Amino acid sequence: MKIGFGVPVSGAWATPANMARIATRAEELGYHEVWTFQRLLYPVGHEMGPTYRSVQDPLITLAYLAGVTERIRLGVAVLNMPFSSPALLAKQLATLQDVSGGRLTAGLGLGWLPEEFTASGLPYGRRGARGEEFVEVLRALWSEQEVEHEGEFYRLPPVHQDPKPDPAPPILLGGAAEVALRRAGRIADGWVSSSREDLAGIESRIYIVKEAARKAGRDPDALRIVCRGVTSVRPAGAADRQPLTGSYDEIRQDVADLAVRGVTEVFHDLNFDPEIPGLEPAEAMRRAEEALTALAP
Repeated sequence: MKIGFGVPVSGAWATPANMARIATRAEELGYHEVWTFQRLLYPVGHEMGPTYRSVQDPLITLAYLAGVTERIRLGVAVLNMPFSSPALLAKQLATLQDVSGGRLTAGLGLGWLPEEFTASGLPYGRRGARGEEFVEVLRALWSEQEVEHEGEFYRLPPVHQDPKPDPAPPILLGGAAEVALRRAGRIADGWVSSSREDLAGIESRIYIVKEAARKAGRDPDALRIVCRGVTSVRPAGAADRQPLTGSYDEIRQDVADLAVRGVTEVFHDLNFDPEIPGLEPAEAMRRAEEALTALAP
């Protein structure tokens, strides 16, 4: 089991100094990867919660952290593919892979908020087909000297795009629907769970991902199965305790249980702790640094 940590990207504590502090301290403590996420817009009056109200751009954050770290990997879970063109995102990710020294993990998703599609000038329908074609074009731009593509959603005349990322960043796909899980098994380097994942039943989703990989002639054991841990430190012994909520001992045991059930990586993300957005930044950082040390690999 590899352990990661979410850097501050949501709310008042998401300052450059705090991002750098968490990332460099995570590197010192031996964490495998630090992670960001994307939220393009927050619709007025929406009820999705304070975590999404103010969110820093994930790729610019990772580019900044690439400059203040040396070894720790840098992940985004996830970038919503429809909000960019494959050519633009291929260039951005290739450059980030280069400036980070090959440390990038590219988590990609389809998006689920209709207002973000409206703002991006896109229809909400056929997101899965659009995403699958997006990955095809992205990988072609990373690997082929001359790319030409004529598809349902994207068109490229004969073009070059250089420099190529070396190596190409691994692509993880998000999604909880069965069709999304099968897609991850068929075409991606792994699957990353969402903040809304029911961790008590995660084995069934992992099985679908791996079975799709087998049917596609791929090695299911080579896939990365990454769990976004909505980690919340609370008093021990709660009767209705959810996985990754509780004392440090309980959370560490939950991580061990996830490993037995097929998860290969967990990252603790305090951005999704419902208490963190309402705290003063100094108190949020105090809690985060305590957790970072207590849950270190």
